[in-house]
Amino acid sequence: MENPAYNIISNPGKPEGTKTGNNSGKKLFLESYGCQMNFSDSEIVASILSDAGFTATGNVHESDVALLNTCSIRDHAEQRVRHRLDEFQSVKKRKPHLVIGILGCMAERLKTKLLEEEKIVDIIAGPDSYRQLPLLLKQVESGRKAINTILSAEETYADITPVRINGNGVTAFISIMRGCDNMCSFCVVPFTRGRERSRNPETIVEEAKSLFDTGYREVTLLGQNVDSYLWHPLLGTKKEIIKEKANADAEDKADTVGFPDLLGLVATINPLLRVRFSTSYPKDISDEVINVMMKHENICRHIHLPVQSGSDDVLMRMNRGYTRDWYLDRVKKIRSVIPGCAISTDIITGFCGETEDDQIMTLSLMDEVRFDFAYMFKYSERPGTPAAKKYKDDVPDEIKTKRLQEVIALQQKLSLESNRRAVGKIHKVLVEGKSKRSDKHLFGRNTQNAVVVFPEGTCKPGDYVNVIADGCTAATLTGKVIG
Repeated sequence: MENPAYNIISNPGKPEGTKTGNNSGKKLFLESYGCQMNFSDSEIVASILSDAGFTATGNVHESDVALLNTCSIRDHAEQRVRHRLDEFQSVKKRKPHLVIGILGCMAERLKTKLLEEEKIVDIIAGPDSYRQLPLLLKQVESGRKAINTILSAEETYADITPVRINGNGVTAFISIMRGCDNMCSFCVVPFTRGRERSRNPETIVEEAKSLFDTGYREVTLLGQNVDSYLWHPLLGTKKEIIKEKANADAEDKADTVGFPDLLGLVATINPLLRVRFSTSYPKDISDEVINVMMKHENICRHIHLPVQSGSDDVLMRMNRGYTRDWYLDRVKKIRSVIPGCAISTDIITGFCGETEDDQIMTLSLMDEVRFDFAYMFKYSERPGTPAAKKYKDDVPDEIKTKRLQEVIALQQKLSLESNRRAVGKIHKVLVEGKSKRSDKHLFGRNTQNAVVVFPEGTCKPGDYVNVIADGCTAATLTGKVIG
């Protein structure tokens, strides 16, 4: 899913006197696009460059280095970045020393084109090369272009403490793994982020503990497919672990940590620490994960479970690895074990070969599941993906748009129904900050991830409050604090 861009405007995670590089006084502008993983990666970049002596700025016009952390999931995301690069070029005409760099997935996918053909950037750094940024910047200072897009089978940045960028001091992301082994035919992630590798669970737990001790009250465990998290102290890749685990004795098997184990470890840090996770993959979410969620009240009652399509034919061409019935069975299991668990999803309209019957199947699945929320997009062909190589992008754009509008209209109805069911009930809400529409109101989320807005009163960010909902829209609950 794509989020709005943001800028680094402060360095709350690095106290004065911690700069160790020789770039004292140089200013860094960093802006991110795309998924939560990109935003998490930017916090790692901010930490690395802070240690190298850079200070952050929210104004590109006063920066010495301007970096864009990019997304390639859809053409729209890439076009936004290209527009921003044009703006940076205008700044560079007035400030020739400005260093412009592209990070992340777009850097991995378009490295040669951006650096050598179009010559609009000075630095290209892929998702696994952020440790090299200080060296890449020195290379640019010597008058050369700099590039490192080598994918790693081991890099997890587990030893780097992220700088919490523009954070509210209440909620934070923790990256638990990198890369993806699922080869969904429409997706560029396996090619831009590499193979799956999981972080040492001890480092994840320590990071969560540190966040709680400094006032944070919610963490979201991040991965392209969190359900496939798998770690062993002596083995690297998931494939190696599975192979060895099959032949291991009981003691060796006990050393292996899967996602249900990790989820339980983080949840037991403190009952006041809420735990969320994203994203689950329908073919991999296990009964063990669902049972661990039920066991711990502070693991939020919300699962993001992307379905993409309700048609088996389309799911097969997407190489999703599950069927409509499998997906519905997983939903049934979740709701039988965790009553009231919210389920959100991703949906793509107009994938290669999609027919009107396929669209009807998607709408009927939405009706059956009754998602609480959804991210909805029309298909955007990505060069180099299996879908681009195997299938014709044969659904006209106007048909893609029409089907997307149908999906959005239905989900608006379902989201409104979901929120209406919450009206009149008392919700435990973690206060996150001021409402966007009124300084006299605060907002937070309940365990189902629904946004709740209420009068400020004496509450402050980080508090847990009980709010009785007295109204709603399709996107928001409103109410008042009680008790």
